[in-house]
Amino acid sequence: MSDQFNIAADGVEQISLKTYTEKAYLDYSMYVILDRALPNIADGLKPVQRRIVYAMSELGLKAAAKYKKSARTVGDVIGKFHPHGDTSVYEAMVLMAQDFSYRYPLIDGQGNWGSSDDPKSFAAMRYTESKLAGFAELLLSELGQGTVEWQANFDGTMDEPKVLPSKVPTVLLNGTTGIAVGMATDIPPHNMREVVSACIHLLDEPRASIEQLMEHIQGPDFPTDAEIITPRADILNIYKTGKGSIRMRALWQKEGTDIVITALPHQVSGAKVLEQIAQQIHAKKLPMVADLRDESDHESPTRLVIIPRSNRVDVEPMMNHLFASTDLEKTYRVNLNMIGIDGKPEVKTLDKILSEWLLFRSETTKRRLQHRLQKVEERLMRLAALMIVYLNVDEVIRIIREEENPKQELIARFDLVEMQAEYILETKLRQLARLEEMKIKEEEEALEKEKENLEQIIGSPRRLKTLVRKELLAAVEEYGDDRRSPIVSREEARAFSEEELMTTEPVTVVLSVKGWIRSAKGHEIDPQSLSYKSGDSFHLAAKGKSNQSAVILDSGGKAYTVSAHSLPSARGQGEPLTGRINSPSGASFEGLMMGGQDELYLLASDAGYGFVVKLADLQTKNKAGKAALSLPKGGQVLQPGMVGGTHTDGAFVAAVTNEGRMLLFPLSELPTMARGKGNKIIGIPASRVQAREEYLIAVAILRETDTLRVYAGKRHVNMKFSELDHYLGERGRRGHKLPRGFQKVDAVEVVSKEAKKPE
Repeated sequence: MSDQFNIAADGVEQISLKTYTEKAYLDYSMYVILDRALPNIADGLKPVQRRIVYAMSELGLKAAAKYKKSARTVGDVIGKFHPHGDTSVYEAMVLMAQDFSYRYPLIDGQGNWGSSDDPKSFAAMRYTESKLAGFAELLLSELGQGTVEWQANFDGTMDEPKVLPSKVPTVLLNGTTGIAVGMATDIPPHNMREVVSACIHLLDEPRASIEQLMEHIQGPDFPTDAEIITPRADILNIYKTGKGSIRMRALWQKEGTDIVITALPHQVSGAKVLEQIAQQIHAKKLPMVADLRDESDHESPTRLVIIPRSNRVDVEPMMNHLFASTDLEKTYRVNLNMIGIDGKPEVKTLDKILSEWLLFRSETTKRRLQHRLQKVEERLMRLAALMIVYLNVDEVIRIIREEENPKQELIARFDLVEMQAEYILETKLRQLARLEEMKIKEEEEALEKEKENLEQIIGSPRRLKTLVRKELLAAVEEYGDDRRSPIVSREEARAFSEEELMTTEPVTVVLSVKGWIRSAKGHEIDPQSLSYKSGDSFHLAAKGKSNQSAVILDSGGKAYTVSAHSLPSARGQGEPLTGRINSPSGASFEGLMMGGQDELYLLASDAGYGFVVKLADLQTKNKAGKAALSLPKGGQVLQPGMVGGTHTDGAFVAAVTNEGRMLLFPLSELPTMARGKGNKIIGIPASRVQAREEYLIAVAILRETDTLRVYAGKRHVNMKFSELDHYLGERGRRGHKLPRGFQKVDAVEVVSKEAKKPE
């Protein structure tokens, strides 16, 4: 005997705790998987659903019957077949009655069975009444015809069917969800016409590919008019692997200036959607929406109205934002996990699901025919016995009256089997008068023909297949309907960014020498006139919009980003920039830039190197910044030059050294880069830069209509573009000396033709 199992002296079996717990948990796991959470491929039902449907059929609650209290059904289910809580049974029953939860409801309910807005708002089972829906007949009509296996119920007092003989693949039609131990199932509902069409195609072409089956089955079909926006390639992958996800989007339309939502994704609450939108309005994340209304009623179960602030609101991006940020668009997991005809759980592909179900259906149909054939043969034998009675009625009566063992005498006298002899003995005397030879022979002929037909179908796979096809078509003729969830192609929804939700008003960002930053409304402000802390003064300013970011360049060539809208007002003295970014100790700020994402700037070092950069390439969410300009040995950062557009055509670079040398060349000769050292702008010997004897004092971007202003001490000179031919040359040259008196240049600036003041 193993050490895990020992028999004690008193005869009690002893099992180690480890073995017991392992076995108990494994038994529980298998029970949950096979007898609670996963549907069977045969009838698409979980055990509790199957027991509810069967119990209702046993109570006589067919579609043509009168309604009965739901508590009656629940009592029968838990008392006879499903020894669990009445609440869980009733909730499963409610789900099968809700036409917004089940694509093809199995139960016809009367009373409050919940609403799509709140599926859990159903009345208690003592109030509601129910009976089976007509669709349930497709599961039950062949039940008593020897089609399926039976098993004892939980206490062994009666039998229940292991599965129901479904005439259609309900596992796909209604779908289901469930969580077992270590596995789950999420099967979406489908359209009956499409699924049956695919089944018929598979009967004709058993090796049909999933792509061919998808010519019949477009995809899932939920009990809602909302759109399925999953790409066809993704749906194909779901059917090929058995796993994936489906996205649904609400239907909406414009009525005047209002937006009306007429259909929501599967199992989405309209009240919750309105609450989600209202929260965004309250948080000022949806400034373009003025009001919301719920106009849903009995005639229009879903009618949610969104009222924009004005008729100038662009509703397409607004709806895209709502799709991305609310349940107006929802994703559903798909996991085609079910119990196969072999009794084992498995995630199955579409072709395998339909093939296995057709195998089950063919076997069920064959069993039904064999059961009927047996009944026909028994009836023929009884009719033969009746004919003997009719032809030999006096002899039969004599044997019954006079013989001690009339059954054996009848068997011996007329060459009967025991069943025929018993039937003769059970025949009532009053029936003998009505026995007519012609009627018996007519019934015999009809039964012989039926027997021959049954034997031909049972013996011919082709005829059996034809019968299955015919019955599938009959089922879809009675219960099939049009697709409800259209499959359409839509762009991916995108929520508004924080910048897009802000008002776009002009602002000027101002940075002081000591690194205090603030934002002033408008572009007309004079930064020099603002108030500064003692010992501090104006350093840099940049004009832009409130929904843009300001990019700061430090003395080490690193770029930092701060949102303009978050900066303090220029009415005060601002706040330290170092409180928002993590710049190296001792670093100063040498550049301030603002503009659109594609706006171009010239980054340069006084060593005479530089490049053109897009503002977007300098932006970062990292408080520690990002490397932008690499500095040669001894080089320092120059204030960036604004190109004033998104391309370099027609722009020129004026580069001036502290020794009064100037070079003018097309900006297009410099590369556009995201970061780096750049190319040589003006030729300055590296040794002179390192010794700080000669270096680039400034770079300016100008066009043919601009004027260049050069400062030397208290003097300055204005030079029109047409007067700069002498300094025009190739990038990287030494340039030419400026006029006498401007050998020591302090700064340069560009004066536009339209501007009254220098920019």
